[in-house]
Amino acid sequence: MKTIEVVAAVIVSDGKILATQRADADQAGKWEFPGGKIEAGETLSDALRREIREELNMDIKVGECITTVFYDYADFSLVMHCFFASPVSAGMALNEHLSAKWLSPEELDSVDWLDADRRLLPLLRLSLSRQAREI
Repeated sequence: MKTIEVVAAVIVSDGKILATQRADADQAGKWEFPGGKIEAGETLSDALRREIREELNMDIKVGECITTVFYDYADFSLVMHCFFASPVSAGMALNEHLSAKWLSPEELDSVDWLDADRRLLPLLRLSLSRQAREI
């Protein structure tokens, strides 16, 4: 089975997390954390900044790595390196997605996530509740 290695950004702003809805035929309508494939010679952070610029016309500051998700879909295996990020530039444009939503931690279950992305939700809730307690 083919393995695809990607990066994903959990973009947090004002306590809310950006979710994007896929437009392409593969899993159209499902929600994901934005990102994409790593090009040859790129660091994970460089790939993530490039992908977010391409997909959302947004510049981001890449933060800590949350986890790496390994997930087997029917026709490929996914390795997804997930990072916290924050927007550096205001606004965004949806170049590759149907829609985008800023979700509070309590709203994370309100969208139909891709299976691999859904694996991040427990970690995000834990991390965001820790951050709230530390403030």
